[in-house]
Formats: sequence, structure tokens, C-alpha cells
Amino acid sequence: MAVALASVAMTTRSFLMRDVDNRINRLLTQETGEFANFEERGGDPQTGRPFTDADRLLTVFLERQYPDADEELIGLVGGAGGVPRQIRQPHDLPVALPLHKDPEARRRIFDSPEASGVLHRPRGEIRWAKVTVAQPGREPDAAFVVAFHPEREQARVNDVFRTLLVISGVALLLTVGIAWAVAGRILKPVRVVRTAAAQLTEQDLTRRIPVHGHDDIAALAETFNGMLDRLERAFAAQREFVDDAGHELRTPITIVRGHLELMGDDPAEREETVRLVTDELDRMSRIVEDLLLLAKAVRPDFVTPEPVQVAELTADVYVKARTLGERDWRLDGVADLEAELDPQRITQAMVQLAQNAVQHTTTGQTIRIGSRTDGPDLELYVADSGPGVQPQDRELIFERFRRGTARRGARGSGAGLGLSIVKAIAEGHRGRVRLHDTPGGGATFALVLHAHRGPEGDLT
Repeated sequence: MAVALASVAMTTRSFLMRDVDNRINRLLTQETGEFANFEERGGDPQTGRPFTDADRLLTVFLERQYPDADEELIGLVGGAGGVPRQIRQPHDLPVALPLHKDPEARRRIFDSPEASGVLHRPRGEIRWAKVTVAQPGREPDAAFVVAFHPEREQARVNDVFRTLLVISGVALLLTVGIAWAVAGRILKPVRVVRTAAAQLTEQDLTRRIPVHGHDDIAALAETFNGMLDRLERAFAAQREFVDDAGHELRTPITIVRGHLELMGDDPAEREETVRLVTDELDRMSRIVEDLLLLAKAVRPDFVTPEPVQVAELTADVYVKARTLGERDWRLDGVADLEAELDPQRITQAMVQLAQNAVQHTTTGQTIRIGSRTDGPDLELYVADSGPGVQPQDRELIFERFRRGTARRGARGSGAGLGLSIVKAIAEGHRGRVRLHDTPGGGATFALVLHAHRGPEGDLT
């Protein structure tokens, strides 16, 4: 903007200076033209005849003129090489050195072969034009000179130029101040984002940026907050994984080390120790795999939905679950519809629920597997006829490494991560796990999913 304002001021000055030059040129041309016309057509008022004397011609003409404030009209009479004599009206000019007080300047103008020009002097510039007067067949011995002093005109232009510069400077300062304030308000959310990013640490990911309005800055703040949410979940999952692994793996490692340190040379004892150690290592492997699966549950690619026929998926789960134990397995019902699900994750969750039911039932007890619709929701459930779940344990059993205060059976050898995995799979489908009592006794675990469906039908 400074360059633009300076360019406007310089261009304005250039135009004004050009106007001054044009006006001076028109004035010089007008005055010399009037004198040439008077010389050609005018007559002496005393004799009524044409002028024959240069002095008389110049005197009569100058008596009838009214020069401008910065203009001089002078008649010069004399020979070349000397200082000519001047004829002029009494006229004071507001300049340092007028032409009628500068003999050297008069001589240079009189001797110049040009009809007009510019005389550069230390005491001020003179724009001049002249008309020579000569007797027929003789050298010019007189001249009419029009001299203009442009200092005041140029000074006025420079005053306008300086005024424009001052106004432009003030406008520039005001514009900079307003732009600074407006840009500061616009960029304040960006600075807040930068400050929040600088203050984030692995130990504190709870800071969020307040969102105001619906513009691009608000969208940036929302995006940044979403990124912080994902980072916080990722770091929480990482810390939880490390804490759980350290807590749960400490016991089997201690057991393995103790048995190996106490192992003797007896072959039977060594065989028993190897069996116990192998069993603990297998349990450690299952714990690590389950923890890794739970850590992946916070990733956006944890589930990969695709169109799935729910009836076919339910039947496949039923077939796979029948091999888990000698129970009275029943396919309770299937929902005949198509849904957007991840079939592998849903199968994993349903098989885990079936394994949980097997652990808390005895041989010959009934376990039912099925699917149904409930309004906009799809339910895939496993119902057993075991001892059920105590009311105080219904939220507890879905936490990691928690099995409830009153276990339904004593045969489970898991680490307490199975139902946590089921819950993670349900939430990965933006659903939930629901637990309620089975009519006649037992517990029913259901995956409640809100899925896009095709033609609906519920076969029971």
C-alpha cells in the first residue's frame, strides 16, 4: 500500500507539472502572437501610420499590456554582444532576481538565435519567448521578450505533492493499524491453535480449542480438536495396554521363573514343570494377543463393514460354536436382511460370547444363538441357561481383567478380556452390548447394532 500511495502522489505531481508547463507555453505563445500581430497591423496613435521606430513600437505595445503576477513583458533595444537597453512597465515580481534586474540574463536572451527557451540560473529558472524587431535589410536591433518565472507555480505543485504524501502517510498508518487489529482478530484462533499445540504433552492431552461461528477458522479448530481426541484415545490405549500387560504378565512370569528355579533332575518332575511352564506361556500369549486386539480397537480401520446377509452370518456362527462344547445348541432364529457389518469381527464377538456361555454352563444345558430386528436396530445374541449374572456385576464384567464378584462357574481360564473385546467390536460398529436375564434362568448377551438394511424380514 505504501508503494501504491507513493505512486499515486508521484503521478499526480507529474500531471500537475505537465499542466504548469502547458499553461506557461500557452501564455508565451499568446503574448508573442499578440505582439507579432500588433507589429504587423498596428499603427502609431500619434501619426496614424505604421511604426517605423522600434522604441516607439515597444513602448506603445507595453503600455497596453497587463502581465500576470509571475510574468515579465520587456522590450530590449541594442546591438548584439552588448547589454541591451530595456523598456518595461513598472511591475514588481515576487521572485529573488527578476529579469529586468539581471543584465547578463537579458543579454543571453537577446543574443540567442532561438525564439524561445529556458534559462537556468542559480537564482531561479526563466521560461522565455521573444519576437525580434529589425529594419528591412538590417540585423535585429530590438526584441519583445516574454519571461515567466515558474517558481511559485512549481512550489504550489510541490505543496500539493507534500500534502498528498502526508495524507498518504496518515492513511497508511490508519490502514496498517486497522489491518493489524482485524488480522489479529482473524488470526487469534490460529494463535490459539499454535499455543495449544505447543502446550500439548503426552501427559496432558485434555486441552481443547473453543469453537465460535461457522467459518474456516472454526472448521480448523474443530478439526484440531478432533485430532486431539484421536491422539488422547491413542495415548490412553497405549498406556492402558502397557499397564495391563505389565500387571497381568507379571504373575505368569513369576510362576515360570519359580518352577524353573525349583526344577530338579527327576524326569517326572521335569516333565510336569515343562507342562506347567508351557501352559503359563500359552496363557501369556493369549493375554498379549487379546491386549493387542483391544489396542487396535481405537484405530479407524478396526472394522471393515461390507454388505452381509445376516441370516447366513448367524448360521455360520451357530455351526462354528457347536464345536466349543457338548451343549444343547439351538439356532433360535435368524433375521433375513442385508446389513453393513464386518463379518470377521462379528463372528469373533459371537464366538467369544458362545465360549463364555460354554464356560458357565454344564454338559447338556441349552445355549441358543440367533439374530433379530428391534425397530431400527439389529440384534445378534447368545442366550444360555446357566446361573446368570449378579446385578452388581453387569457393568463390571465388561472391564478389562474383571470377572465379577460372584463368578458363574469355575472352569474359565481366560484373563478377563473376552467381554472387553466383544464390547470393543460392538462399539467399532457404533453399537453396544446389552445383557439381560434369559427367561427360565441364565444370561443373554446381545450385540445391538444400528445398520443400514435392505428388505427386512424376521424369521423365528
